[in-house]
Parts: sequence; structure tokens; C-alpha cells
Amino acid sequence: MASRNARLDGGERHSRLWEFLAFDRMITGPVIHLVYWAGLGVIVIIAFSVVGAAVGVALREGSWAAILLAIPVLIGGLLAVFAMGLIWRAICEFYVAIFRIGDDLAALRRAAEAERAERPHQTLGTNL
Repeated sequence: MASRNARLDGGERHSRLWEFLAFDRMITGPVIHLVYWAGLGVIVIIAFSVVGAAVGVALREGSWAAILLAIPVLIGGLLAVFAMGLIWRAICEFYVAIFRIGDDLAALRRAAEAERAERPHQTLGTNL
């Protein structure tokens, strides 16, 4: 990374900094991936908590009724954790899609501006 920065001249560094400060380039796209993995880590901790709670209740009571009660609690808890993982993934994919749509719209705007700059201005009589 340092060698790449060493190759950049001051103008490119300034333009990248200006893109960041002027919100021309969004950083939320890459950041959402970190947020996704952090949220997934929290969901895994919740899964371990569900397993620990179900096993703890079964061992603490020590009766067959507690063991039979712990099995559906374990299955239901793991299904809930699985659903949380899917919902979290869907939320993060939604944000990534929104920011990619924004990037695509910016690219379309640049292409339209470039096409408009290349095309000579037409007079009103030639548009008929």
C-alpha cells in the first residue's frame, strides 16, 4: 500500500481526498462488509448462548422432563438464530444494493455528461 501511495502524485491524492470530503465517493460500501461480519459474530455468540442455556437447564434439573424440554428449546433457539442470520444478511445486502445503485447512477451521469460534451449543440430548427 505504501508503494502505491508513493507512486501517486499530489494531484491524485488531492482528488481522492476531495472525493471523500465532498461525498463523491462513498465509503459505506466497503464498511458494510465489516458491519456484516461483526453482526454475524454477534449472532454466533447468541447461538452459543442458546446451546449453553438449553444444556444448562437440562443438566441443572437432572430429570427426564427437563431433558425433554431442553431439546425443543435447543431446536427452536437454533432455528431462531438461523433466521436472524438470514435476516441480517438480507439487511446488509439491501444496503450494498442501494449503494451500488448509487454508483451505477453516478457512472450513467458521467457517461451522459461526456456524451453531451462530445456532441455539438444543435439549433432549434434541426431538431424537427
